[in-house]
Amino acid sequence: MLTSVDRLLFVRRVPIFKELRDDFIVRLTSVMNELSFPANYTIFRQGEEGRSLYIVVSGRVKVHIGNKQLAEVEQGKYFGEMAVFDTQPRSATATTLEPCEFLELTQEQLYDAIEETPEIAVNIIRELSRLIRRLNDI
Repeated sequence: MLTSVDRLLFVRRVPIFKELRDDFIVRLTSVMNELSFPANYTIFRQGEEGRSLYIVVSGRVKVHIGNKQLAEVEQGKYFGEMAVFDTQPRSATATTLEPCEFLELTQEQLYDAIEETPEIAVNIIRELSRLIRRLNDI
Protein backbone atom coordinates (compact mmCIF):
# COMPACT_ATOMS: atom_id res chain seq x y z
CA MET A 1 0.00 0.00 0.00
CA LEU A 2 2.28 2.85 1.19
CA THR A 3 6.05 2.94 1.43
CA SER A 4 7.54 4.21 4.68
CA VAL A 5 8.34 7.54 2.98
CA ASP A 6 4.77 7.83 1.63
CA ARG A 7 3.43 7.10 5.13
CA LEU A 8 5.60 9.84 6.62
CA LEU A 9 4.54 12.39 4.00
CA PHE A 10 0.88 11.43 4.26
CA VAL A 11 0.65 11.43 8.07
CA ARG A 12 2.63 14.68 8.24
CA ARG A 13 -0.42 16.42 6.63
CA VAL A 14 -2.95 15.05 9.15
CA PRO A 15 -3.87 17.90 11.56
CA ILE A 16 -3.12 16.14 14.85
CA PHE A 17 0.32 15.05 13.64
CA LYS A 18 1.47 17.96 11.45
CA GLU A 19 3.47 19.78 14.15
CA LEU A 20 5.40 16.72 15.32
CA ARG A 21 9.04 16.00 14.65
CA ASP A 22 9.81 13.69 11.72
CA ASP A 23 11.53 11.13 13.95
CA PHE A 24 8.38 10.78 16.02
CA ILE A 25 6.16 10.45 12.94
CA VAL A 26 8.50 7.82 11.51
CA ARG A 27 8.19 5.85 14.76
CA LEU A 28 4.41 6.27 14.86
CA THR A 29 3.81 5.37 11.21
CA SER A 30 5.99 2.28 11.53
CA VAL A 31 3.47 0.74 13.96
CA MET A 32 0.26 1.82 12.21
CA ASN A 33 -1.80 -0.93 10.62
CA GLU A 34 -2.86 -0.71 6.95
CA LEU A 35 -6.47 -1.69 6.30
CA SER A 36 -8.67 -1.94 3.19
CA PHE A 37 -12.45 -2.25 3.14
CA PRO A 38 -14.99 -2.47 0.28
CA ALA A 39 -17.84 -0.02 -0.26
CA ASN A 40 -20.73 -0.17 2.23
CA TYR A 41 -18.57 -1.87 4.87
CA THR A 42 -19.30 -1.10 8.52
CA ILE A 43 -15.97 -0.37 10.19
CA PHE A 44 -17.53 -0.05 13.63
CA ARG A 45 -21.00 0.37 15.11
CA GLN A 46 -22.37 2.75 17.68
CA GLY A 47 -22.18 1.11 21.11
CA GLU A 48 -19.25 -1.18 20.31
CA GLU A 49 -16.03 -1.02 22.25
CA GLY A 50 -13.31 0.65 20.26
CA ARG A 51 -9.66 1.47 20.75
CA SER A 52 -8.55 2.74 17.31
CA LEU A 53 -8.30 5.95 15.34
CA TYR A 54 -8.51 5.66 11.54
CA ILE A 55 -6.85 7.92 8.96
CA VAL A 56 -8.40 7.79 5.48
CA VAL A 57 -5.72 7.14 2.86
CA SER A 58 -8.25 6.80 0.03
CA GLY A 59 -12.02 6.71 -0.26
CA ARG A 60 -14.81 8.25 1.81
CA VAL A 61 -16.47 7.23 5.07
CA LYS A 62 -19.83 8.21 6.50
CA VAL A 63 -19.99 8.68 10.28
CA HIS A 64 -23.61 8.39 11.38
CA ILE A 65 -26.11 7.61 14.10
CA GLY A 66 -28.88 5.61 12.50
CA ASN A 67 -29.87 7.48 9.33
CA LYS A 68 -28.49 10.83 10.54
CA GLN A 69 -25.12 11.57 8.95
CA LEU A 70 -22.75 13.39 11.31
CA ALA A 71 -19.75 13.66 9.00
CA GLU A 72 -18.25 12.52 5.75
CA VAL A 73 -14.55 11.79 6.13
CA GLU A 74 -12.23 11.96 3.12
CA GLN A 75 -8.57 11.40 2.32
CA GLY A 76 -6.21 12.87 4.89
CA LYS A 77 -8.88 13.16 7.58
CA TYR A 78 -9.42 10.91 10.57
CA PHE A 79 -12.24 9.51 12.69
CA GLY A 80 -12.68 7.29 15.73
CA GLU A 81 -10.43 9.46 17.88
CA MET A 82 -12.79 9.58 20.86
CA ALA A 83 -12.46 5.85 21.47
CA VAL A 84 -8.68 6.15 21.70
CA PHE A 85 -8.95 8.47 24.72
CA ASP A 86 -11.81 7.15 26.78
CA THR A 87 -13.30 3.83 27.75
CA GLN A 88 -16.78 4.64 26.48
CA PRO A 89 -18.42 2.68 23.65
CA ARG A 90 -18.35 4.11 20.12
CA SER A 91 -20.64 7.14 19.88
CA ALA A 92 -21.50 6.59 16.20
CA THR A 93 -21.25 4.11 13.34
CA ALA A 94 -18.69 4.43 10.53
CA THR A 95 -19.48 3.00 7.09
CA THR A 96 -17.44 3.18 3.89
CA LEU A 97 -19.12 4.97 0.98
CA GLU A 98 -16.66 3.50 -1.54
CA PRO A 99 -13.65 1.20 -1.40
CA CYS A 100 -11.29 2.65 1.22
CA GLU A 101 -7.77 2.30 2.53
CA PHE A 102 -6.80 3.38 6.04
CA LEU A 103 -3.98 3.71 8.48
CA GLU A 104 -5.14 2.50 11.89
CA LEU A 105 -3.58 3.70 15.13
CA THR A 106 -4.56 1.74 18.23
CA GLN A 107 -4.81 3.14 21.73
CA GLU A 108 -1.85 1.04 22.84
CA GLN A 109 0.32 2.24 19.94
CA LEU A 110 -0.58 5.87 20.64
CA TYR A 111 -0.03 5.65 24.41
CA ASP A 112 3.36 4.02 23.89
CA ALA A 113 4.28 6.85 21.53
CA ILE A 114 3.04 9.54 23.95
CA GLU A 115 5.24 8.08 26.68
CA GLU A 116 8.22 8.55 24.36
CA THR A 117 7.14 11.96 23.00
CA PRO A 118 4.61 13.75 25.25
CA GLU A 119 4.19 16.68 22.83
CA ILE A 120 1.78 14.62 20.74
CA ALA A 121 -0.69 14.83 23.64
CA VAL A 122 -0.73 18.64 23.31
CA ASN A 123 -1.53 18.42 19.58
CA ILE A 124 -4.31 15.93 20.23
CA ILE A 125 -5.79 18.11 22.98
CA ARG A 126 -5.79 21.09 20.59
CA GLU A 127 -7.50 19.08 17.87
CA LEU A 128 -10.13 17.69 20.25
CA SER A 129 -10.76 21.21 21.57
CA ARG A 130 -11.41 22.38 17.99
CA LEU A 131 -13.88 19.53 17.56
CA ILE A 132 -15.71 20.51 20.75
CA ARG A 133 -15.87 24.14 19.60
CA ARG A 134 -17.33 23.08 16.23
CA LEU A 135 -19.94 20.95 17.97
CA ASN A 136 -20.85 23.84 20.28
CA ASP A 137 -21.39 26.06 17.23
CA ILE A 138 -23.96 23.66 15.74
